[in-house]
Amino acid sequence: MSRPLIGITTQSLQAIDGIPETLPPSVVMNQQYHLAVAAAGGAPVLVPLIAADEDALRAIYERLDGVLLPGGVDIEPSAYGETPHAKLGRVDPARDTTELTLARWALADDKPLLGVCRGIQVMNVACHGALHQDIASEMPDAGKHDWFAETGKGRDFIAHTVRTEAGSKLHEMLGDECEVNSLHHQAINALGTGLRVTAVAPDGVIEGIECDAATFAVGVQWHPEVFATRDAKSLGLFQALVSAAARARVP
Repeated sequence: MSRPLIGITTQSLQAIDGIPETLPPSVVMNQQYHLAVAAAGGAPVLVPLIAADEDALRAIYERLDGVLLPGGVDIEPSAYGETPHAKLGRVDPARDTTELTLARWALADDKPLLGVCRGIQVMNVACHGALHQDIASEMPDAGKHDWFAETGKGRDFIAHTVRTEAGSKLHEMLGDECEVNSLHHQAINALGTGLRVTAVAPDGVIEGIECDAATFAVGVQWHPEVFATRDAKSLGLFQALVSAAARARVP
């Protein structure tokens, strides 16, 4: 049987040699997501940022068996009715529109959906939730979550644990507790409609969500793709997406 097709969204590359600034930017995505999906038995497919042509985006979406929303830059706060915070990072409006559209379609159609880091935030905003635009500024009692490259730590640095909720898909996949990396400065604030918190950090930051009405719609705030080639639990998140996509695959 052929592998289920898993669409992975892309991100605008602001500059590239030989491409004039007057032309639309190139699109890129970290290969670790593609490798994790392939290792899990799926066939990764890059989805361009073409939400302005909704018919073309829909044609791609309808051929997909599952959707993966990966990590990346901040979401433009106007998408959830707020003005930019002083600590807001770089945004990518074309990606916001593309991913929010795909997330809403997937949830409406019960197409398997996995959100990673930014992806969990996109899922929340797609369901009319809101974000903390900067954890350190808005949640002063929270621990450090922004272990980016400039801190001297690698992407595989274990920053903290997360505890999962009994009876959830994340609990089934990860057990009671899991050690995770942490590469984000934003987090879920107001939870979106129809979503349930299924994993939290020791400081209360939301680290996992699920949509109970969906067959498989899961978001995690950490980056399991970093560990997927050497850690069974991390790979298991992608295997769960691929398995759900195989069961619900497009005829």
